[in-house]
Amino acid sequence: MKGHPMPESLEDKLQRAGGAVQMLRNSPANRFRFDYPDQYTNWQDEQAAWTKTAVLFDQSHHMTDVYFTGPDVDRLLTETGTNSFATWGPNKAKHLVACTDEGKMIGTAVLFGLDKEHVSVVGPTPVANWLTYQARTRGYDVEVVRDERTADQPAGGRRTLFRLEIEGPTARAILEKAHGAALEQVKFFAMTDFTLAGRPVRALSHTMAGVPGAESMGMEIWGPIEDYQACWDALLQAGEEFGLVRGGALAYYTGGIESGYAAQPTPAIYTAPELTAYREWLPANGYEGKLSIGGSFASDDAEDYYVTPFDFGYGHLVRFDHDFIGRAALEKAAEQPRRKKVWLRWNTDDVKRIYASSLFDGDQRAKFLDTPLGRYSRVQLDDVLVGDRRVGVSTLCGYTVNIGSWMSVGFLDEDVATTGTEVTLVWGEENGGTPKRNVERHVQTTLRAQVHTEPLVAH
Repeated sequence: MKGHPMPESLEDKLQRAGGAVQMLRNSPANRFRFDYPDQYTNWQDEQAAWTKTAVLFDQSHHMTDVYFTGPDVDRLLTETGTNSFATWGPNKAKHLVACTDEGKMIGTAVLFGLDKEHVSVVGPTPVANWLTYQARTRGYDVEVVRDERTADQPAGGRRTLFRLEIEGPTARAILEKAHGAALEQVKFFAMTDFTLAGRPVRALSHTMAGVPGAESMGMEIWGPIEDYQACWDALLQAGEEFGLVRGGALAYYTGGIESGYAAQPTPAIYTAPELTAYREWLPANGYEGKLSIGGSFASDDAEDYYVTPFDFGYGHLVRFDHDFIGRAALEKAAEQPRRKKVWLRWNTDDVKRIYASSLFDGDQRAKFLDTPLGRYSRVQLDDVLVGDRRVGVSTLCGYTVNIGSWMSVGFLDEDVATTGTEVTLVWGEENGGTPKRNVERHVQTTLRAQVHTEPLVAH
């Protein structure tokens, strides 16, 4: 009896595809899929809710939770993460950043300190995968348990936890009504616990929309999946008095642009010979193997898509108070010029022209602007120019009624990263577009944009 064939690894897939760029940018990737409704009512009202009343998002499906437990958990985190862990402990959270030896980003995720020697890493999986590999190959005494996102659950499987997000000026009043008493004030990115409908939940104070620390800031709440419906219903019932709106995927992802979320970087793991064993360990059908890159920024060298934390707005999360993977390279990078995160407000007349062209210009049409979220790949990078000089990239882009215009999060050279600077964004892909299935044949065009160094919602 013949044995089962070995599953294809990421390294196998790269070799079969003809290299990283061919696999990531030029393969016929499928459309980005939401694991929950794109709209419950309409995206306009759902966007407006986080500035006027409150919005409730169901985050139970699209993020993977990976649990690390054991006596070496803190050492694993300290030796792998760029963050400082000097004051780390239970009931604390961090935006965890991990890098390669070359100081290039593998990714980011939210790290939750659940208990002593027990943490979870939540979000897209590159960081959790890297931590798991380090734990299993470098002798850490750590147990790893995965709770896959809904789309990757085995047949008949279901999530362990539910996860909800509530945002907006009336969010606190809704939470206190659903809880039945006043709640303690919690600092930004701090954790707490309380009950909803008598069910115990834990929560993180943060925001996925608007501006961190502003009135719209809310809570990310989680608990056992068995309590999902009771907690969901309790919030909806309590929210009736305060104008609570259910939010779908379109509002959820566009809200992140308002707050300056640029999605994920390209994991810097596809090319280094030193990481061949890691690529052989990763599955072909995992996050790294299914990742797609799109946009007008194009290079035949995969390493041109890699970034350091300093060039991705996360320089403040690099602390040299401990030894970690990539420290030496990042110490050098810290002394080099870096790009600065900005918000780009797109010129309305140019947006109107692109809309019209995409519908009425036939074979010479511009790339369509899916509204309100213009994302057509997992990692989107569009060239930003001043004159003929490339000065940076634009990433996640979209429209919200709160801003009243199209916008994107960008990373620009410091000499042009000043409020009021006029730049040109190249929209669409070269040579009629890459083979991604959701990229129609089109012609590249340009649009004007104005640089802002603070969130547009504040203007």
